[in-house]
Amino acid sequence: MIRPPVVAGQFYPARREALEAELRDYTEPGLEKEKAIGILCPHAGFMYSGAVAGAVYSRIEIPRQVVLIGPNHTGYGPAFSIMAEGEWPVPNAKFEIDVLLADRIASEIPLLERDQSAHMFEHSLEVQLPFIAWFSQDVKIVPIVIMNAKLGELEEAGKGLARAIKSSVKGVLMVASSDMSHYIPDGLAREKDGLAIERILALDPDGLYSVIHAERITMCGYMPAVMMLFAARELGAREARLVKYATSAEVSGDFLQVVGYAGIIIK
Repeated sequence: MIRPPVVAGQFYPARREALEAELRDYTEPGLEKEKAIGILCPHAGFMYSGAVAGAVYSRIEIPRQVVLIGPNHTGYGPAFSIMAEGEWPVPNAKFEIDVLLADRIASEIPLLERDQSAHMFEHSLEVQLPFIAWFSQDVKIVPIVIMNAKLGELEEAGKGLARAIKSSVKGVLMVASSDMSHYIPDGLAREKDGLAIERILALDPDGLYSVIHAERITMCGYMPAVMMLFAARELGAREARLVKYATSAEVSGDFLQVVGYAGIIIK
């Protein structure tokens, strides 16, 4: 099964040369790399969120296995979806799904359904791949998207993911794909996003889930972030660091209707 890119030419350039030129602008060469258990990265068009994503990917070691967890924007497929085999090409690389790791994850998380439809038109995972390829071509992926889940289900899924990762000898990076607040004034977005970021930096998945609902924060990938935080704690995470935060106003000049972007490393 080949899952072709669906936002090449929209969220990022479709031609390899143009894409690599943008990646060069958004990344920082020569930085010391750190081992990460997981990261939070945005998934908007590169012109808006590429500098945030690039700042994170420039600072981390990318192991040979990457589990991508994103929100389901399209409404296709089941509530919890894993694509367990196939290839995901992007203009600067082709990624194979790690079948063995996908099988282990699926066996540890009964909520996950093997499905392709949820992934075919979903952009939140695809936009991570050009950055991963920029730093390493020797990577296999496991794509997971979440449409809807309760806190207990996210905890169950996160702990199951941690068990599957512990069985790997290659090293695994979790990538939770999320933008932050959507279409509110810049100052309010920074205030609300700060509340969510505070809970992520505290490695507090319960608190993140609660504050999202209590404050009505329109963080589209909060469920992937909560799941990743539960897994990260099981894997021994001790700290998290905000690498970069920005809003779309910094590019568009529109401070009345912004989207927020946060890049966070969890170790």
